[in-house]
Amino acid sequence: MTDPHVASHEQDVAGRPATGLLSRINAVVARAGMYVSVTGLLVIVTIVFYQVFGRYVLNSSPTWTENLALVLILYVTLIGAAVGVRDAGHIGMDSLLVMLPDHVREKIELVIHVLVAVFGIAMAYNGWILGASVGTVKIPNLGLPEVIRYVPLIASGVLIVSFSIEHIIALLRGEEVVPSWN
Repeated sequence: MTDPHVASHEQDVAGRPATGLLSRINAVVARAGMYVSVTGLLVIVTIVFYQVFGRYVLNSSPTWTENLALVLILYVTLIGAAVGVRDAGHIGMDSLLVMLPDHVREKIELVIHVLVAVFGIAMAYNGWILGASVGTVKIPNLGLPEVIRYVPLIASGVLIVSFSIEHIIALLRGEEVVPSWN
């Protein structure tokens, strides 16, 4: 039989919000990432509307709109995906994990966060390599360097690593990462 005082203490410790410096920084960064993604999405809608208006009303489609929208989609999706990693908005195996005992579930969650961090490292590293390989090439109709297509890949990878480390620390401390929109 378990001691009720120990069980009560374990319930108090488990699931309390993570309050460390990394969690506070990541919450601000994730919230900013959400705002950047939402703003980028609104800009994409505006650009596409302008392109359709130009094509069908003015009979003169602007040449730069498609390339700019494609670049912005990279920023919106990759930064949004990184925020999804922090705020647990990604697809998970929660339905299977909740059926496992706590000590097994926590070990599996730890492995998952480590694997996600490794994926983030691979994203950042390969984004850097790919960006460096096209550093002198310009995007047609925009005149911007091709490397701007790889900046969100690198940034997203770095954010995913930081957010995964936050989750690992919180899990080891028996804390819970509170989504940045709360």
